Amino acid sequence: MDAPLTPDELIRPWRTATVVASLVAALELVLLVGAAVLLLAKPLAHAVQHHAEASALGATPAATKPAIVHKHVKLAPPKLSRHKTHVFVFNGNGRQGAASAAASRLISLGYRVPGTANAERQNYANTVIMYRRGFAAEGRRLAHDMQVKVVGPLDGLSSSALHGAQLVVVLGAR
Repeated sequence: MDAPLTPDELIRPWRTATVVASLVAALELVLLVGAAVLLLAKPLAHAVQHHAEASALGATPAATKPAIVHKHVKLAPPKLSRHKTHVFVFNGNGRQGAASAAASRLISLGYRVPGTANAERQNYANTVIMYRRGFAAEGRRLAHDMQVKVVGPLDGLSSSALHGAQLVVVLGAR
């Protein structure tokens, strides 16, 4: 007949089984986290980008959605000609000389540029055009001339910082 098992011999198989079960659970956890990252990375990246754009424009995320403009809606034409429209250029992308280059381009298009400066931040992703109250049509025309998609009312800048300009261009990386 077999000898009775000692208490150590009775416990030892349970220890091994516990260690093996813990390793399997840890491996499953790593695989689940990896699958979650793969499934959620793209939607999360889009949400973060949308939030960053909204923050850069100083607007709420709902306000940054483009308005639907029907073709039969006629927009008001600009009141000022290009040579009477003043545009202040801010460099928001950190590239040296970007504001001066953009100012030269605007001058060649017929706009007046009262000055250039660096923006408070140097990490704008997109170029933004802002307009003072009453100059939305001029802002849309400038956006068309510069092929810029983001146009909105003046936000975060005082009128005195514009040196009399009706429009502001904040240069971004794109």
